[in-house]
Amino acid sequence: MTDTQQPVDVFVIGGGVNGTGIARDAVGRGYSVMLAEMHDLASGTSSAATKLVHGGLRYLEHYEFRLVHESLAEREVLWASAPHIIWPLRFVLPYEKNLRPAWLLRLGLFVYDHLGGRKLLPGTRTLDLTRDPAGRPLKPGHKVAFEYSDGWVDDARLVALNARDAADRGARVVTQTKVTLARRDGGLWRIEMAGPAGTETVSARLLVNAGGPWVDTVIRETVGRHEAHHVRLVKGSHIVVNKLFDHDRCYFFQNADGRIFFAIPYEGDYTLIGTTDMDFEGDPAAVKISDEETDYLCAAASEYFIKPVTRADIVWTYSGVRPLFDDGASAAQEATRDYVLKTEGEAGEAPLINIFGGKLTTHRRLSEQVVDRIDGLLGGKGPRWTKGAHLPGGDFPPTAFDAEVRKLAARKSSFDPAFIRRLVRAYGTLAADVLGEAQSPADLGRHFGATLYAREVDYLMDREWARTADDVLWRRSKLGLRFNAHERAELAGYMAERLAGMGKRQ
Repeated sequence: MTDTQQPVDVFVIGGGVNGTGIARDAVGRGYSVMLAEMHDLASGTSSAATKLVHGGLRYLEHYEFRLVHESLAEREVLWASAPHIIWPLRFVLPYEKNLRPAWLLRLGLFVYDHLGGRKLLPGTRTLDLTRDPAGRPLKPGHKVAFEYSDGWVDDARLVALNARDAADRGARVVTQTKVTLARRDGGLWRIEMAGPAGTETVSARLLVNAGGPWVDTVIRETVGRHEAHHVRLVKGSHIVVNKLFDHDRCYFFQNADGRIFFAIPYEGDYTLIGTTDMDFEGDPAAVKISDEETDYLCAAASEYFIKPVTRADIVWTYSGVRPLFDDGASAAQEATRDYVLKTEGEAGEAPLINIFGGKLTTHRRLSEQVVDRIDGLLGGKGPRWTKGAHLPGGDFPPTAFDAEVRKLAARKSSFDPAFIRRLVRAYGTLAADVLGEAQSPADLGRHFGATLYAREVDYLMDREWARTADDVLWRRSKLGLRFNAHERAELAGYMAERLAGMGKRQ
């Protein structure tokens, strides 16, 4: 057992978007920080979202104006911070006369356009679906639609880049490391962990529980408060099918049961359809799509598209569990998406901050508010700083992505332009670091499949905590869509061998 003597200021449990965002903000203000994730970064809810940076148009129906305002204001802030992994999208919302009335949709979109300080994103316009290309994939009868702006984010890469920035600023980030016990001891937290290198004990002045779906489990089992029950677990599932339409816009569809779902261009050759909302019980790590959800999404999409969506069209599915604060809502889709922060600790005791709920779009503001609380509890250090800061690789103007691709392609002219574009989408200005001195694919080492080479795998293991083939294929990228079983096994074997050579260092 290793016993680390010097206490850190802030210890964060959970390597999702909230945990890594808090660690990044706190270390940037001058606190000493450690973060432990029991699996891989973004291995839970943070890699299973619909991957939108959005205001939440449907939240207006539930009068969540504060959340919508904050979310809308964050869209362009996040886009500017990471324009390689975040970019704007246009959403087409067909009008259905038997569902929400047109005046309500127009009112909601008017509020949407004006509530959040939009500057770069274009506003709403009305489409004639009998003439506009967006109407071609849809069944006849859809005549009018409203088109509005929101954004897309590579959710798991957002987490990895938050963690990378935190580590670059001095935080210690460990993965595959479970916090097994946390107890107050003499004004500090005494925290026991178990990881690849064995067990370790550290002390901290303040503990942040950003366990996501496991937040109550941490309170009950790790902290020892057995009565804790604060979250409502809601499962959301998605299906990925071969491409249903050729344009680059998304669809926001209304379903007859009052729910909504999206159909979004995905990874070039596919369409992403989701999500569902179902109450969930059990281990969030074992969540998967049900037959009922699969049929629901296929049927809902088939109501709109000329080409029916069937089970045979599905190339991949994924599911996640949202840890919504239990506000007593009667239906899963009505439970608040807003986040709730709870601070515990009597005077003289080491504080605990529990994070309930949250969404990708508001993770920076949530993190900022948590660290504001830490300032009040531990004594302020530096000022707020994340609003105008870039995530790693994001140091270029939000509208200049294509220029970055052209710049790197000119320097590396022997590489396929599509490969260069994928790298810039993943790594931004750091794509040059991934390629290094390589001038052709032959310089990138072993080829595993699709456009994945050893040099990129080594980079992800050394710089982004990737430890398994799934970490690379489904979280640091979505190349798993293009890999077969043999290629996955080859990659897994290479990584296991290299990891052994690294001495399993974190």
